Amino acid sequence: MKFYFDGNYEGERALYNTNDAVIVNCRFHDGESHLKESSDLEIRMSSFEWKYPLWYCSNVKVRDSFFALMSRSGIWYTENIEMINCTFECPKTFRRAKNITLKDVIFLDANEMFWNCEGINISNMKADNGDYMFFNAKDIEIDNLYLDGNYCFDGASNIKVSNSTLLSKDSFWNVENAYTTNTKIVGEYIGWNSKNLTFIDCDIESEQGFCYIKGLTLKNCTLKGTNLSFELCEDIDVEVKGHIVSIKNPISGRIVCDSVGEIILDKALIDPSKTEIIVGGKRYEI
Repeated sequence: MKFYFDGNYEGERALYNTNDAVIVNCRFHDGESHLKESSDLEIRMSSFEWKYPLWYCSNVKVRDSFFALMSRSGIWYTENIEMINCTFECPKTFRRAKNITLKDVIFLDANEMFWNCEGINISNMKADNGDYMFFNAKDIEIDNLYLDGNYCFDGASNIKVSNSTLLSKDSFWNVENAYTTNTKIVGEYIGWNSKNLTFIDCDIESEQGFCYIKGLTLKNCTLKGTNLSFELCEDIDVEVKGHIVSIKNPISGRIVCDSVGEIILDKALIDPSKTEIIVGGKRYEI
């Protein structure tokens, strides 16, 4: 095993192809790809200040470390990485990576992160400026994420989210298999063109949320400001606490709510008899 303590590394590929190493209190700056093609690394209390520090790596553990603004696009094509108590200033941190574990991490610029990644496990994470996070990613498990960024999970699959806050316009588009519990979601047009979405104990604010979905479940949720909801959705099972602004042309299933402002059922487009709508305990009759 190699040991690197209190080092100051600069220049391209400063520690290229380093294997079976412990790196403590080191600074990597002024040069790209410092640890490219490395494996079996334990990194602690270190800083990365230039681009592409951990490309094509495997079996990496990083904790109590800092990734500066210019370490953008830092972790691509890497497998089996665990990061604990780290702070990132840089965007596009993960791309086409596998088996990622993050705990107690902060991203100040999470733009375009986790694209085409798989096997993501997150607990206690804060992500600002996180537009297009999780694009085309799969096998994602999240607990306690605060995300401020639009279009999250576009094209993603096999997602579990709990105890989180998502300030994200147009989230969960083109998704397959998502299960979300005890989460606040604020954004427009949630969930369009998706399959098998489940939301339980969630507070949701949207505009025209939940349309063009096949297989939608909402249990014990609120839908603040949601109008023209469930348009051309099929196989839905929805139980909403409180008011829905409007419901438009659901294809099939069941909708229960306390009150609704307007129900629009166009017999030229759908068969209204295939959807049961119950408002304030009473079945809505056409």
